[in-house]
This record gives sequence, C-alpha cells and structure tokens, in this order.
Amino acid sequence: MRRIVLMMSVSLDGFIEGHRQRIDWHRVDDELHTHFNDRLRAMGAFLSGRVTHELMAGFWPTADSDPSLTGPMREFAAIWREKPKIVYSRTLESAGWNTTIKREVVPDEIRELTAQPGGDLALGGADLAATFMEHDLVDEYHVCVHPVLIGGGKPLFPAADTDRPLRLIETRAFGNGVVLLRYERPADAARG
Repeated sequence: MRRIVLMMSVSLDGFIEGHRQRIDWHRVDDELHTHFNDRLRAMGAFLSGRVTHELMAGFWPTADSDPSLTGPMREFAAIWREKPKIVYSRTLESAGWNTTIKREVVPDEIRELTAQPGGDLALGGADLAATFMEHDLVDEYHVCVHPVLIGGGKPLFPAADTDRPLRLIETRAFGNGVVLLRYERPADAARG
C-alpha cells in the first residue's frame, strides 16, 4: 500500500512562508536538494494544491536549460516534469506536464489511490496538507526545519481538536543547518 508523505520546509517558528508568500529564507543548497531529489525520485506521484502547482509549473518545466542552476536543481526539473502530478483545485481549468486536476479531496478516492501499485505519494502545500490532515490521510511527515525565525506568515500545521501521536523514524542534520524530522503514523493508528 502506498503512503501519503507530507514533505515541507518550515522555519524554526513553524511557518512555511513569510508574509506575502516570502520563501527567500529557505536554505536549499546542493546537499539538501540532492536529498530532496533522492526522496522524490522514488515517489509515485506529486499531490499539490493550485498555488503550489502553479509555482512549480512556472519554474521547473524548463529549469534544466538554465546553465546558472546547480546540477541537483537541473536534475529535479526532469524529475518534476516526468512524475505524475495531481493538483487539487476548484478553479484551475488546465494543467500540463503530466498533471491531473481534481476538484476536491475525497477520502475514498485517496484510499483507492494509495491501494494502487507504485511509489508513495508526495504531498505538498499547506492548505492541501491541512485538508489531508483533517481527513487523517497523512502517513508520514518529512519536515525540514530551517535555522531561521521569520516571525509570522502561514503556519505548517493548522489548529486541531485531536491529538495525532507520531513515531520518530529519522533525523538528519544537513551542513547548512537544516534538520530533517521524519515521523510516521504508528502501526496501530488506523488511517481515517
């Protein structure tokens, strides 16, 4: 069974982006980007919301033709183009680059998707992640904590009325000060 894996970068104070969608505080160097590539290459598909998809589609389809980008960044462009993508949007009319548009998150459809063969499913975007968490559909959390306090913006985790116990399965410190915290749903915690 495929797993839903939330993969996000966050500031030490818990924000995925600063005010006005600012993400220039992200510390993604070649070591970290290589890690992302290794994880994402094995995924079966990318799941994202419209905003995240449009940001990605605005840069990655041709990024490998930019000679100023590093090798890991150029490598990710091919990974992104070739990987199947599902974008959840009520307004997006069309999307290229191997992308399927879904109008809403339907838990039974997600369960059917995870029952299909193939690699795990990478979930990105805070709003979509909040919806998946609301339906208790996230199996793993890969949170890269960047060594910066940004003081405000969009938080990674929305307020919730229930606890969700998790089990730590990996930590890794990168040379640039970013720390990966990887958690999974305990085996005895059934998916919603």
